[in-house]
Amino acid sequence: MDLTKLMKPRSMAVVGASEKEGFGGDVCRNILTYTKDLSRIYFVNPKRTTVFERQCFPSISDIPDEIDLLILCTPQKTILPLLEEGAKKGCGGAVIYASGYGETGTDEGRRNEKELLEKARELNIAVMGPNCAGYINYVDDIHAFAFVSEKRERKGNVGVISQSGQLCLSMMDSPSMRFSYNISAGNAKGVQMEDYMEFLVNDKDTKVISLYLEGVKNVKKFIDTLRKAAQMKKTVVVLKAGRSSKGQAIAASHTGSMSGTDASFEALLKKFGAIRADDLEELIAMSLLLSTIPKLPQRPGFASMNLSGGETAICADVGWLNGISYPDFAEETLRALKELLPDYATPNNPLDMTASLSYDADLYAQALTAVMDDPGVGMVLIGYTLLYEIADPAIHYMYEGIKKVIQEKGQSCKPIAVIPFAENTRNPEYQEKLLGIGVPILPPPLYAFRMLKKLADHIKPDHVRGNYDIALPETAGKTSYALSEHESKLCLEAFGVPVAAERVVTSADEARDAAESMNGPLAMKIESADILHKSDVGGVILNVSDGSKAREAYIRIMENVKKNCPDARINGVLMAPMLKPGLEMILGVNNDPQFGPMVMVGLGGVFVELFRDAAVYPAPLGKEEALDMLRSLKAYRMLEGYRGGVRYDIDALCETLVSVGKFAAANKDTLKELDINPLFVYPEGEGVGVADSLIIKYMER
Repeated sequence: MDLTKLMKPRSMAVVGASEKEGFGGDVCRNILTYTKDLSRIYFVNPKRTTVFERQCFPSISDIPDEIDLLILCTPQKTILPLLEEGAKKGCGGAVIYASGYGETGTDEGRRNEKELLEKARELNIAVMGPNCAGYINYVDDIHAFAFVSEKRERKGNVGVISQSGQLCLSMMDSPSMRFSYNISAGNAKGVQMEDYMEFLVNDKDTKVISLYLEGVKNVKKFIDTLRKAAQMKKTVVVLKAGRSSKGQAIAASHTGSMSGTDASFEALLKKFGAIRADDLEELIAMSLLLSTIPKLPQRPGFASMNLSGGETAICADVGWLNGISYPDFAEETLRALKELLPDYATPNNPLDMTASLSYDADLYAQALTAVMDDPGVGMVLIGYTLLYEIADPAIHYMYEGIKKVIQEKGQSCKPIAVIPFAENTRNPEYQEKLLGIGVPILPPPLYAFRMLKKLADHIKPDHVRGNYDIALPETAGKTSYALSEHESKLCLEAFGVPVAAERVVTSADEARDAAESMNGPLAMKIESADILHKSDVGGVILNVSDGSKAREAYIRIMENVKKNCPDARINGVLMAPMLKPGLEMILGVNNDPQFGPMVMVGLGGVFVELFRDAAVYPAPLGKEEALDMLRSLKAYRMLEGYRGGVRYDIDALCETLVSVGKFAAANKDTLKELDINPLFVYPEGEGVGVADSLIIKYMER
């Protein structure tokens, strides 16, 4: 969809222009307050000749110019005729503030929406909204926005898209935010959220895309846009409603969006290196951080430089709580710091510099250089609370020292950020000065270190090495059926999942003969797609050691199943070698109805429900991505050999995850669920063992 006339118009008309409070008046106030060139902006209102002393035309047709963009501040019933009139003037975009469409949940609202979209397609007009607040294009000085805010400079490089106009306004009210675009998409029925994302990904003036999302409508385009952003190294930060059941209900009632499965959505963002914010404050702060620093850190190690022991202890503790990596300083760094610091100071990371260096710009620059040059450090964090009224002059010298280091190092300078220790009113002069040299001021530690952990995860090389393929289903099944355990294992074996040699027997004598030819002990289990919980019906006997016992076990299993499941279809009895014990893991796949098959791995056995320690990732996945999944588990320390324990075969487990992902991707249109529980992981070099598996598929259409 071409959004040029909507987002970068050369001319526009405000229909329903007014001097009253409300959409018609407020959009005119914004235009007159902020727009430098008013020569091709026209006001339209048949009841007025002027609005704020500017000429007001009685109709669109009376405007002596072609019109790229219509800003419609009129009721729902007037919209279609105005679009038709605008199309005759060359209109290619329209901002529609009116409500009364699908968001009402009524038949009339849905009918109005259908008619609007049909008319927009017929006239080839890109519609923003309806039920939106409009947008501001700070790059080209376009103010098609109906909420009034404080007048100040806001031009920057963050492109905001929000399904809430109030959240757009809240971001604008943040004194440090700078935008390329601020888009209130509203219902996003004409031009969808994914269309705006694509526009900003392609926009050279946008460095960071900041998104408030209530649901994904065009899943393929959403994925394609995330993929392109990742390839272009343009960061996407997402605040998405719908994590809780109540959040999902509110999002659905607000915009009619489908929330989708939250774990799947989170996994999708991770695959493409997008960052998820937990609330608006974090969305603002993360966007500011990413848009201000000249480049991302090259490694996830942080150094913290503070003026007091108390501040240093806070950074150490809160950083640790959030999984921040503080690498020990190299010997060369320690020597340099010892020469600079007072005798009573002990250089560590986090670093208590004491206050003495903060009153000498050159000494402060030398200390900052020493820390920045440490090979383990990827980013430097400066602890300082910047108050509105500056009583202590330390910031003057610190700023000059920071600026000196940035100028001297140029392109080789590592990113720097300031962390205050309390959310006081910040001094605007020095906030602007720091932003001007690429140094953002973050929120206090609890927020700051949570954000920095997300930044560290974002810059991991795993994201670079990962693939961007997604197995997106093309059809959605409804009726499902289960495969038997043996059928499930054969399906997985075909994709490289290691499965032990096993046999299905259909008589007691065949069971006896099979046991004598197989190396015992054996597990014997009823083989039926109709019986998923085999042990519950007496369908499992373990540690069968010889032919005669196998014959008895077969008879007993059949008697139990006939009694407890008389209508079940029976394939026979599955005979498999008893697997030796190992670390129990669970592997699975859930085919998300929106985002496709998601591979899951976690600690298995009795701990599945107890600890809920699991990682989810979209299929297919590579070996590095599989390893990244495992590293995210609390149980990973057990796999590595916790406290001198057994180190397990992580490589074989990764290979199994990759194979399961390949199977899921190849069966994306028919697979509903896959469960391998337990999967025994053996000591390093000994592989894994599939004890049980279940595949549930959709009926093919």
